[in-house]
Amino acid sequence: MNKGHHKLGAFHRVAEHLYRYSATKKYYAVFKCNGKTRWISLNTTDRELAGRRVKEEIARHRKTDAKASSMTLSELLAIYEQAIQGLAPHTQGTRKSILKIFKNTWKHGLEMGVAAVSKGQLGIWLSEQRARLKNSSFNEYTRFIRQVFEIALDHKAISDSPAADFKEVRGEKPIRATPSWDDFLAIVGNIRSQELNSSANQSADLVEFMGRAGIGTAECANLRGEHINFDSGQITLYRKKTDIGYTVPIFPQLKPLLERFKQEGKIKVGEPVFQIQDPKKALGSACKRLKFQHFSSRALRRCFITRAIELGIDFKTLSAWQGHRDGGVLIARTYSHLRNEHSENMAKKLIA
Repeated sequence: MNKGHHKLGAFHRVAEHLYRYSATKKYYAVFKCNGKTRWISLNTTDRELAGRRVKEEIARHRKTDAKASSMTLSELLAIYEQAIQGLAPHTQGTRKSILKIFKNTWKHGLEMGVAAVSKGQLGIWLSEQRARLKNSSFNEYTRFIRQVFEIALDHKAISDSPAADFKEVRGEKPIRATPSWDDFLAIVGNIRSQELNSSANQSADLVEFMGRAGIGTAECANLRGEHINFDSGQITLYRKKTDIGYTVPIFPQLKPLLERFKQEGKIKVGEPVFQIQDPKKALGSACKRLKFQHFSSRALRRCFITRAIELGIDFKTLSAWQGHRDGGVLIARTYSHLRNEHSENMAKKLIA
C-alpha cells in the first residue's frame, strides 16, 4: 500500500493494524476510530516494541468520544465553572478568580479545540503566572489546570491529559500568629467591654466558644441547638466541605459558657446558636485596642490545640476533636515542636 506523501518507499502490512514503511523501516499503527482511518507513526523500527505500541495507541484513541472530541476550551471552562458550584464559598471564590485570570491571559484563544491544547502551551501559561505568586498560590493554579483537563478526560474529549505531569511546588512554611491562653481571655473581655456596640456580646460569645472548644467558623455557622447534648456531654459538628458529622466533648472549660447560653435561651432546637457568622471584624479591632499582633479566627483553634498539648493531651485524641481521620498525623506534623518544648521545660524541673 502506498501513501501519496511518501515517495521513497512503500507500506507493507505485517500484522493487524500494523504497517512497516520500507524506506525508513519504521512501523505505523493503522486503525479506524470514530469513523476515520488513523495512520500514526510508532517511532520505532523494533517489531516487538511496535506491537506493544500499536495496542496502546488503539486503546488511547478509543477512550475518546466522537462528539466530545470537538469540545472547545470555552465549553470545557463552562463545565468546570458548573462543577465548582457546590464547593465552600471561599474555595469557590479562589477557583473562580483563577478561572477569570486564565480566560484573560490565555494567548491561544478560548475557541480552540481542547484536544489541540498542548502540555507546552499550558506549561508556558503557568510559568508566566509563577513570577507573581507565592508557592501556595502557584499550587492552586497548578491544581486548577489539572482539574480542568481531568474534566475533559471524564467527558472523553481527550484520551490523555496534557496537564497530568504538572507538579506542585513545596509550599512556604507560614509563620502563624497564635495567642496565648491569657491573650485569648483578654481578647474576649475586650470585645465584651464595648458597651456602645450592640453586637459586642454576640461577637464575644462566638470568639469565646471558638477558643474554648477549638472549633472553626464553618462548624460554628452550622451549629444548631439540637447539636448540643448536655445529657451525653457532647457536641455534634458539621463541616460544609464534607457534610459529615463528628463529635467533641463538652469540655470543662466550655461547659459554663454553654450553660449560660442555655439560660439565656440561645440553645433552641432548629435554630442556630450564633447569629454572627464570622468574628473577624471584632477580633481585629480587639487586637488593635490591646496592641496585640493580628490574630485570625483560625488562631483561636491553634490557641486551643497549643494549650491542650501543653496540658499533655495526645495527638490522636486532639485529632479526633478536630474531626481529622488521620489518627493524629497532621496534628503531630504541625505541632510536634510544642511537645518537644514542653518536654524540655518539664525536664528542667528535675533538679538534683
